[in-house]
Amino acid sequence: MFGSIIASPFEIVAIWSVLFIAFLGLGYAMLLRSQIMKYDKGTPKMQEVWNAIRTGADAYLGQQLKTIVPFIVVLTFVLFFSVYVIPPTEEALARFSNFKPETVKLIVGFGRACAFVMGAVFSLMVGQFGMRMAVEGNVRVASAARRSFSEALKIAYRSGTITGMLTDGLGLFGGTIIFIIFGIASPDVLLGFGFGGTLLALFMRVGGGIYTKAADVGADLVGKVEKNIPEDDPRNAAVVADLVGDNVGDCAGMAADIFESYEVTIVSGLILGLSLVGITHEIKWIVFPLLVRGIGVLSSIVGTYLVKGKKGEKKSDAFGAINRGFYASAGISIVAFLFLAHYYMHEWRAFFSVAVGILLAIVIDEVTKYFTHTEHAPVKEIAESSRTGSATLILRGLALGFESTVWQVLVIALTIMAAVVIYWGQPVVFVLYGVAMTGIGMLTLTGNNVAMDSFGPIADNANGIGEMAKLEPEARQIMADLDAVGNTTKAITKGVAIGSAVIAAVSLFGAFLTDVTKVQAQMGVPEALRLLSTGIRVSEPTVFVGMLIGGAIPWLFSSLIITSVARAAGLIVETVRKQFKIPGIMEGTVTPDYKEVVGICTIAAQKELVGLSLIAVLSPLLIGMLLKVEALGGFLAGVILSGQLLAVFMASAGGAWDNAKKIIEDGLYGGKGTEEHKASVVGDTVGDPLKDTAGPALNPMIKVINLVSLLAAPILIQYRNTDPRIIVTMIVFVLAIAGAIIYSKHGCLSLKKSSKTGF
Repeated sequence: MFGSIIASPFEIVAIWSVLFIAFLGLGYAMLLRSQIMKYDKGTPKMQEVWNAIRTGADAYLGQQLKTIVPFIVVLTFVLFFSVYVIPPTEEALARFSNFKPETVKLIVGFGRACAFVMGAVFSLMVGQFGMRMAVEGNVRVASAARRSFSEALKIAYRSGTITGMLTDGLGLFGGTIIFIIFGIASPDVLLGFGFGGTLLALFMRVGGGIYTKAADVGADLVGKVEKNIPEDDPRNAAVVADLVGDNVGDCAGMAADIFESYEVTIVSGLILGLSLVGITHEIKWIVFPLLVRGIGVLSSIVGTYLVKGKKGEKKSDAFGAINRGFYASAGISIVAFLFLAHYYMHEWRAFFSVAVGILLAIVIDEVTKYFTHTEHAPVKEIAESSRTGSATLILRGLALGFESTVWQVLVIALTIMAAVVIYWGQPVVFVLYGVAMTGIGMLTLTGNNVAMDSFGPIADNANGIGEMAKLEPEARQIMADLDAVGNTTKAITKGVAIGSAVIAAVSLFGAFLTDVTKVQAQMGVPEALRLLSTGIRVSEPTVFVGMLIGGAIPWLFSSLIITSVARAAGLIVETVRKQFKIPGIMEGTVTPDYKEVVGICTIAAQKELVGLSLIAVLSPLLIGMLLKVEALGGFLAGVILSGQLLAVFMASAGGAWDNAKKIIEDGLYGGKGTEEHKASVVGDTVGDPLKDTAGPALNPMIKVINLVSLLAAPILIQYRNTDPRIIVTMIVFVLAIAGAIIYSKHGCLSLKKSSKTGF
């Protein structure tokens, strides 16, 4: 299994046990599904609304798949033929020593292409199956709310847990099965696995985010501000598209996002672990990350199953129940890691690395909660500023978002410093390995985190179904309470997603350094001049230029996405206004044309996918060709820092604006219909594309750029930027990026024209 390195009987049994745990996680997801499907779907009117949501979500995902598949096919061939540009690694030759070098190329190329497809398919499965289960759960939550709070809470959380366990099970299965087949050569293949998952997450985050916020902003501006009607009023033509968007954006998008972080941290952990195997000749460095992941799946199964409501519980108790499950999983994991470090690793540094990761997840939870929860001062201060108008409310939210980035950056900086302290006195590759283990530790509780996130849109959809079906006031209040809890859990998991994205990117950055150094060694570059020895020197002008451009990319990316949302939302506003003029709509005797708005959102989301993805894929290649690999390292540093700051700002400000609106709607300053409420709605509509579209889309974008750089660096280092082939390629890439930007900025006419065809 491991080439020239011999694994102990314990290690062989442990790896197969991890594979079994992956299936156990998937089995647990299927068990929960069977439990959820036994609950009833309520009244015929509830099922009518639910069916409209289900049909719209299925149609969107079908259209998205048609857009994605050609891109995946092309990249599959690119990854297969990439092994013919550089020779197989020493580890690959050792693992397949019974074959000729040319045959090893075929094996590695085929493995990388298959791993890419597997990563893409698994990411797609997590997003699509998880979203469909969320749609199945929402109507059952609405029905259960007519009976009890505790039953509605249990159904909502367990419906979300299915997505969490799919993320855990498929991520662990993919990484483990590749490791079993390829052994010490697995990092070559795992890059394809990580890239597939990351690219699909980018597609689903961008598309789902544009869809959900175009519908949400359009619905709120006309319904709440202009017509002064409730959020999910059936007279609003955009209301079904808004409910569909919660699923394709928050459920499918977030699940794919965290899944690819889950993949990427294991990829970087195994790449850096392999470097340590070369130093210590001990295989424990690449077995340990898989064992940690296996423990995480088991602890998530226990913790998520403990989340149950009790008779008579209210909103605050529901949040407490979810927290108890989270901390139970954390406690189980920490104790298990302690035993694993002592009895298997025979050292405490490995334990401290993963424990710091769990601590990081908890601290980010608390920091995010402070800035976005309705019970804390920041949100209350934003709500208070609504008394002087929307301008002061927006300014207060901007200031809060800026401040929140400072504390999260400090938390992540301290986390990375912890890795330095833990491996003090060791070569830098040990420190980088420690950072990767921190990322793996942070995502130990992936099952819990995804369950918490999916809980939000499920509760939101249930609330919408209840309003459109005109359920009893008691049931509506239960669903409103669950919706409020869901807003906070969504904000918390967005913070975790951003933090994990940054840690994963730093881990990939370390893998980038080690991989480039390895190729430089093969090329005969003196050790003192290799990248791991010199580091990324910002004093070099080209490196500094690379860093500046890298820092600008997240801002360009965010600008284009927000422009897309604004463009689509404007068209939806026009459509909804037009439908409100139809006789009988306001009186409730005529049903709006929901499909028209669903069609606009679907078209808007699909038109942006390929263009924005091209920017993420081609920009690092262009920098690497033009300025070479050290400047590419500077480019990556700029992307990571700028992307993290911008993503946290947008997520925190948007979440705070949203919850400020919620507490005003609950009765503060006169409640719904007041000038304060209208000001808060404006703030919420400004924040919506920030927290649910542009901010979350930066997570996969950062990792796509890092993975492309990691895949391309060994190739780029062998060519000069004066090579005619490289010059031609750079020109093509510049034209492609420019075309993507122009297309994203000026897609208004084509969107309007396409929307007339219906959906």
